[in-house]
Amino acid sequence: MKISQKVNQIEPSATLTISARAKAMKKNGLDVLSFSAGEPDFDTPQCIKDAAKLAIDQGFTKYTPTSGTLELKEAICSKLNKENGLSYHPDEVIVSCGAKHSLFNAILTLCDAGDEVLLPVPYWVTYVEQIRLAGGKPVFIHCEPKTLRISWEDILNKVTDKTRLFILNNPSNPSGIVWDIEILKKIADLAVEKNIMIISDEIYENLVYDGAQIKSIASFSPEVQSQTIVINGVSKTFSMTGWRIGYAAGPKAAIQSMGRLQDHSTSNPTSISQKATLAALQCDQQIIQNMVNAFNQRRLLMTQLLNKIPDVTFPIPQGAFYVFADFSPYIGKKFENQRIDTSLQLAEILLEKALIAAVPGSAFGMEGYLRFSYATSEQNIEKGMVQLKNFLQNIS
Repeated sequence: MKISQKVNQIEPSATLTISARAKAMKKNGLDVLSFSAGEPDFDTPQCIKDAAKLAIDQGFTKYTPTSGTLELKEAICSKLNKENGLSYHPDEVIVSCGAKHSLFNAILTLCDAGDEVLLPVPYWVTYVEQIRLAGGKPVFIHCEPKTLRISWEDILNKVTDKTRLFILNNPSNPSGIVWDIEILKKIADLAVEKNIMIISDEIYENLVYDGAQIKSIASFSPEVQSQTIVINGVSKTFSMTGWRIGYAAGPKAAIQSMGRLQDHSTSNPTSISQKATLAALQCDQQIIQNMVNAFNQRRLLMTQLLNKIPDVTFPIPQGAFYVFADFSPYIGKKFENQRIDTSLQLAEILLEKALIAAVPGSAFGMEGYLRFSYATSEQNIEKGMVQLKNFLQNIS
C-alpha cells in the first residue's frame, strides 16, 4: 500500500500519544499519575449539559449551515465585542469541529506552498504539522531559555519578503507565558506595515493568574483586525473538550474561504454541541472563575513542589494549565546503565519506571524540557511531584 508523502511526513501528536499510553497502563492496573493531557478534569457544567439534552429532546439533530447556526455566531460576536473589544458581523465568524479544526482551516486558507510562517518557540505541537501540510515553511523564533519569552529583535530578524503569516498563542501552550502587551503592539504594527496575516490562538484566554493581562492582538486597530484570524473555542474554558466546538473570526473573505474548505471536509460541527456552546457563552461567569481559582491553587502547588527538585528550573506560568520545565541537567546521564540522550527518552523512562506521564519538550521545539499539566487533582500533583523527585535521585 502506498501512503501519500503529505501524510507520511506527519509526526504523531506527542501529547495524545503519551496520554494514550498512560490510559492504557492505567487500564492494566498500573497506578499511573498523568500530567500529559491538555484537558480540564472538571465535568462540563450542568447548564451546558441541560441545553444539549433539550436540543436532543426537541429534535435539533439535523444538519446546520456549514459555518454554524446564526444564533451561535451572533452569540460569538457578542462575546468578542464584550470581552475582547472586537466588532464582527456573523458573516465574519465560522464555527468548526474544535479550535484545532479552526486553525487547520485558517492555515490552509492563508498559506501557499513556500510561504514562510513565523512560529515562536516553544510552540504547540500541531502548528508545525499543519503548516507543513499546507506546504508552508515554518520559521522558528527561538525564545530566551530561562524566561521562555521572545524578544522583539529576534522577531525582526526572522521577517523576510516571503513571510506571509505569524502564529501567536496567548497564553502559550506549553509555557503558560502571557505575551507582553508592548510586544503585541509591535507585532501588530509590523503585520500592518509588511502585510503579514496573523493567526491569534486565544483558546486559553480565560485561564490567567497573578493579575496577568490578556489583550487580543486584533484589538489594537481596525487595520490589524482586518489582518487577523482570531481562534477560540469552549474546550478549555468550559471543560468541553469532547464536544468539539471551536470558532474563528476574521475578515469576511478569509472566513468565507474557510467555509468553502469546511463544506468539503466536515460540513457543519455537531448540531447538539452548537446548542451546548450557545448555553456556555451565556452561562454564569462564576462557573469559569471557580475553575480558574482551582487551577491557580494547583499551579501554586505544582510549582512549589517542582522547585524542590534539584537542577530543575522554569518560569512561573501566568496562564493555561502547564508548567514547562528545563530538565536538561538530567539529559546525558544514566538510569540503570541506560543513557538518557533526549527529553523523549526521559519521558519514556518516567512513564515506564516511575509511572509518571509528562510530554517531552522536543514535541514543542525545545529539547531537554518536559511539560506537566496541572489539570488534575491536588492529591495527584502532590503524590506525583514527590514521586518524581524521589525517582530522579536514581538518575546518575
